[in-house]
Amino acid sequence: MDKISRMKEIIPLLNAAGKAYYQESREIMSNREYDVLYDELILLEDASGIVMSNSPTHQVGYEVISELPKEKHPSPMLSLDKTKDSAALKSWLGSRIGVMSWKLDGLTVVLTYVNGKLEKGVTRGNGIVGELITNNVKKFSNIPLTISTKCDIVIVRGEAVLGYPEFEKINQESSLQYKNPRNLCAGTVRQLNSEIVAKRNVRFIAFELVTPQKATVIEAYEFLKEQGFEVVEHQKVCGDIFDDVFEYFKSHVATQEIPTDGLVLRLNDIAYGDSLGKTDKFPRHSMAFKWADEVAPTTLLNIEWNTSRTGLINPVAVFDPVELEGTTVERASLHNVTYVKQLSLGLGDEITVYKANMIIPQIAENLTKSGTYIIPETCPECGAPVETRKDKESETIYCTNPNCRAKLIARLAHFVSRPCMNINGLSEETLKKLIDNGWVRSFSDIYDLKENTKAVNALMKIPGMGRTSVNKMLDSIEKSRDVTLDQFITSLGILGIGKKQAKLISNYFKGDFEKYQSAVENNFNFKTLEGFGDVLNENLLNWYHTVNTDDYRKLVSQMRWIKEEVMQVNHSLEGKFFVITGSLKHFSNRQLLQKAIEDANGKVSSSITGKTSYLINNDPNSTSSKNQKAKQLGIPIITEEEFIEMTGVQRC
Repeated sequence: MDKISRMKEIIPLLNAAGKAYYQESREIMSNREYDVLYDELILLEDASGIVMSNSPTHQVGYEVISELPKEKHPSPMLSLDKTKDSAALKSWLGSRIGVMSWKLDGLTVVLTYVNGKLEKGVTRGNGIVGELITNNVKKFSNIPLTISTKCDIVIVRGEAVLGYPEFEKINQESSLQYKNPRNLCAGTVRQLNSEIVAKRNVRFIAFELVTPQKATVIEAYEFLKEQGFEVVEHQKVCGDIFDDVFEYFKSHVATQEIPTDGLVLRLNDIAYGDSLGKTDKFPRHSMAFKWADEVAPTTLLNIEWNTSRTGLINPVAVFDPVELEGTTVERASLHNVTYVKQLSLGLGDEITVYKANMIIPQIAENLTKSGTYIIPETCPECGAPVETRKDKESETIYCTNPNCRAKLIARLAHFVSRPCMNINGLSEETLKKLIDNGWVRSFSDIYDLKENTKAVNALMKIPGMGRTSVNKMLDSIEKSRDVTLDQFITSLGILGIGKKQAKLISNYFKGDFEKYQSAVENNFNFKTLEGFGDVLNENLLNWYHTVNTDDYRKLVSQMRWIKEEVMQVNHSLEGKFFVITGSLKHFSNRQLLQKAIEDANGKVSSSITGKTSYLINNDPNSTSSKNQKAKQLGIPIITEEEFIEMTGVQRC
């Protein structure tokens, strides 16, 4: 095939994939497949000297077709030239000083503040015209609605992102089964109903200050931090330390909660970088680096189907183990029925696999395409018939048995997990044994275990358990009876009601279970709470009107309700990491202080690392190991009084 014919073959494929990816928040080919075709097109254009008018190599983005209002950007948002060669990236920097940061994998959004107030939020769109999403932006978890600067106009570019934990949680409860966090985030941000945005923990991470312009990128980032923005992780870099900084980012890819698909290197001197100009698609002040996917061939051995607590049955590919990015991989999610069919899978097929963004195992290609695999018609756990559901272009299957063992195991595992009732020792395997012997069939049965001599003796005989472990588990069950309202609501597994929503409910009823229960029984309108709309309100009330009344009442009677003092932090702690040590004076216990931090979207860890923002210790001069490490790393040590003054903590 001649070069021009091949170009005309590739271009429609890339344009169709781009349209689906950017406009419709879905994928019709993987990032890897897209990059391979894109790179081939560049080589063909260079070799032939011909560029077609519809070539994606000379288009910044794609036309906006959604129903959202359109908004023209004050200045074009160009793409970045990219390389997969770290040596080429180092050579591009040369003797200049740059700033290296993550290339975040989300949806680019532009925020405009007028006289310190958020005026509008706009998506990237085609780089010239985007979509107006101001109402949705205001539902992001970490957006400052007002900023303190005296500047008339502040324009900030950043990435709307969803972390892997949120992605996995939503996928467990959704019939759509998004392939990656980026697609889910884009679909969320571009919703016409802001209620959906409010339910999901979308974050905005700033990566560029458009105006007011600062002298350096580092100064711009410091300004953004001062205004309350979460800023992309970055490091100053020059030729002498390039390799060390690059290796730091590379070694931390696997531990990132936020999806990334590479790095961005920008010249620190903003005026100098701008003076270099731009091409019709790329500015010359920056270069992007994308990880080169390590691909390995293997053989598909099996497709496992796992039933979730909602009844959704998820397919997982099992293949001969291969080494990828330093780890052994033998399983990869297949997302849904549609994806299985698209890959034309059959057991024994020769496939290739890789790690998307160096983290998530994915099937790159099915080389055999036998198409012989038959989608199951019954639940793999209980044998009940499955129900096929279609949503847009995704086809999924659900177990129709309300008493399915897999559903029960998943519900109980959620109930005893740390964010919920926090019962130690009840692993999934232990729960299976308890269920199979008929000792546990509901949440309330867990609290009867101590009196069930037969069950306790059997548990002690399980390899790895023993008397000590079982007694610790029983003690943990007993301790979990002391529960806050938000913990209890979270543990029930009501669709769409997670930790965040449960806290909002608990705060509204001031932690009083009786008031909450009365409200539910009388069909209280939860839409009066921030972030609650028709869907959440219906999910919550329907759960209570369909739950087994006897089991639920028994469970409630087994609880000892804690009415926690509600703390309100007036300033967001998004992106801040705290470590607490020593005795406390103002907070009655560490749990209450931790709750105040987490309610303001901050995080608490037990050990000091380079990410730690503050160490809270009422004895800053202590010679404790944590104080010493904080001083070594230059981490501020603050007292409770300083924390209260800094955050504006108030009792509600």
